Amino acid sequence: MQDQPTEIAGMTFEEALRALEDVVRRLEGGDVPLDESIDLYERGEDLRKHCQARLDAAQARIEKIVAGPDGKPAGAAPFDGA
Repeated sequence: MQDQPTEIAGMTFEEALRALEDVVRRLEGGDVPLDESIDLYERGEDLRKHCQARLDAAQARIEKIVAGPDGKPAGAAPFDGA
């Protein structure tokens, strides 16, 4: 598996999602030459993986919410991604 470019690794979920939407729009437009289409597809896949990793991390944090004695959420335990 290819490592994500540093530029993508530093993006927030929202930034990566906007960039992915732009890639999809460009590919769907059909005006992009073949070689550029391949590059865009690869970038889109890197962006998708980044977005999925951010969603997975958020889900793991949500699942670690600690319930208080009354059964209501009382806080969140830090997520250890290791």
